[in-house]
Amino acid sequence: METPKLNLFQRLWLEILWGGMRLFAMLPYWFKYYVVENLFFCLLYYVLRYRRQVVWDNLRNSFPEKSERELWIIRRRFYRTLAEIFVDTVDLAHKSTARAREMLVIADCEEQARRVHGHDWIAMLAHFGCWEYCSYWGLFEPSQMVVAVYHPLRSPVMECLYQRLRNSSYATTVAMHDCVRFYLRHRATGIEGKNMVLGLIADQNPPRRPNSHWFRFLNQDTIFFDGGEKLARRFRLPVYFVRMDRLQRGRYRMSFELLYDGAEEVAENEITERYVRALEQMIRERPELWMWSHRRWKHKR
Repeated sequence: METPKLNLFQRLWLEILWGGMRLFAMLPYWFKYYVVENLFFCLLYYVLRYRRQVVWDNLRNSFPEKSERELWIIRRRFYRTLAEIFVDTVDLAHKSTARAREMLVIADCEEQARRVHGHDWIAMLAHFGCWEYCSYWGLFEPSQMVVAVYHPLRSPVMECLYQRLRNSSYATTVAMHDCVRFYLRHRATGIEGKNMVLGLIADQNPPRRPNSHWFRFLNQDTIFFDGGEKLARRFRLPVYFVRMDRLQRGRYRMSFELLYDGAEEVAENEITERYVRALEQMIRERPELWMWSHRRWKHKR
C-alpha cells in the first residue's frame, strides 16, 4: 500500500502518536481493560454522549419487538464494546505474535487451514467486535497473506498510523478502489509466495446507485457493498463469512462459515444475500457487539 507523503510536522506528530501507542501496549492487561476501558466508557457514554441519538434510532428501528428497557441495556453494552474496541485497536501496536495468539483463538483452525491451503479466498467481515483481529489469520496459516481492503483515511497522519498498525509479515492493506488491480498484479505469484486472503468489510453504507440492490436487513431496506461478490464470481474465489465471538475483554474466537465454494452457479446478489443473513443472525445473538454508531441507513428505498 502506498504511504502518504508527510511534511516535517506531520512526521513528528506521527512518531509521537506511534510512541504513545507502543507505550500503551506495554501496560498490564488489567490496567488497559479494567481501568482505561472503564474510563473511556464513562467519557463516551456520560460526558460526550457520542452519537447517542443515532445509536438509539438504529436500535429502535432494528428491533421493534424489544421493549425500551431491553434497547437501553443493549445501547449501554454497546458503548462498553466501543470503549473496548478503542483499547483493542491501540493495543495492536504491540506487534507481538505471542500476544496476538492470546487475543484470538480460531475454531477448527486445522480444518479451515486444510480447506483453504493453496488457494486464494475471500473473507467477508463486519464491524462486529474487534474486526482488526481478523488479520491475525496469517499467524495461524503462514502460507497465506491477509489483504485488508479498506477506505483510506482523509488524514495523512492517521492513514500512516493505521498502516503501521495493520501491516506486518502476515497482513497488508489495499485501498478499495485499487483492489481488483492489486489482485490481478499478484494473482499469479501471490505476495512473497503466499496465497491471498482478501478481507472485505461489507456492512458499511455504500453510495446509492440507480441499480443498487436492496436487502431486507434488521427490519429495514438496506444497501450493501457487493465488491466481494463481484470478485468471487469473476475469479471463482471461495467466500467465507467471518464470525467473531467475544470470550472476555480483548479476547475473541474466530470461525468461518462457507458462503460460496467458488464453483457453484449462483444468481446475481445471492452471495451477498447469504452474507446478509449470516450477519443478521450474528447480530441478533450478540447485538451489543455491532457498530450501531454508524449512520447505516442514510439511504431510503
